[in-house]
Amino acid sequence: MSELKSAKIFSDAKSALEGVKDGMTILVGGFGLCGIPENLILALRDSGAKNLTCVSNNAGVDDFGLGLLLHTRQIKKMISSYVGENATFEKLYLSGELELEFCPQGTLAERVRAGGAGIPAFYTPTGVGTLIAEGKDVREFDGRPYVMERGITGEFALVRAWKADTFGNLVFRKTARNFNPMMATAGRITVAEVEEIVPLGELDPDQIHTPGIYVQRIIKSVKLEKRIEQRTTRLG
Repeated sequence: MSELKSAKIFSDAKSALEGVKDGMTILVGGFGLCGIPENLILALRDSGAKNLTCVSNNAGVDDFGLGLLLHTRQIKKMISSYVGENATFEKLYLSGELELEFCPQGTLAERVRAGGAGIPAFYTPTGVGTLIAEGKDVREFDGRPYVMERGITGEFALVRAWKADTFGNLVFRKTARNFNPMMATAGRITVAEVEEIVPLGELDPDQIHTPGIYVQRIIKSVKLEKRIEQRTTRLG
């Protein structure tokens, strides 16, 4: 990587998170344990920043992913759609130590996408008539009720990609493409952790998932566990 020069490329995860402070909203990409920015999450934990609001599809597991920050009590509030793999999350929530804004998965994805597109709010039929809609504006369109949901943005977005070029154009791989692309658009500062950095012009423009205009900082992963959340096997 020595021959790849760019103001966007940072030497390590710690330096790439410069500016993270207490009380910030941090968007974190990934789906389950797939495609999560492992090195950036570790650096966020080590930064000591607390009272964070984290927006992520899930909260990792007890000893991995965002579960590490729950263990250290650095997260004050989670905005998520699935939290079923984390016993620490359950304990903190039931004891009142952790706030939770539960959001249907498709709605969460659209809230982040809307935030990145500069759309402050939108209406969706998902959640009408449930606890999700309590306290929110509900209107009727074409004879059907819809609930208003706010777009989501954050001071930082932490994403994980397969490849990046020196401008920050990103390519995601398979399931890691879930949530990472929209998170990348909705952060004031987007930090991309990638497996490979290539020279500008090497990526096929038709294969780029996130344009580099959205990405301010890039680091190369130094170690990836790539854990499997639920291993399933069969005989024969």
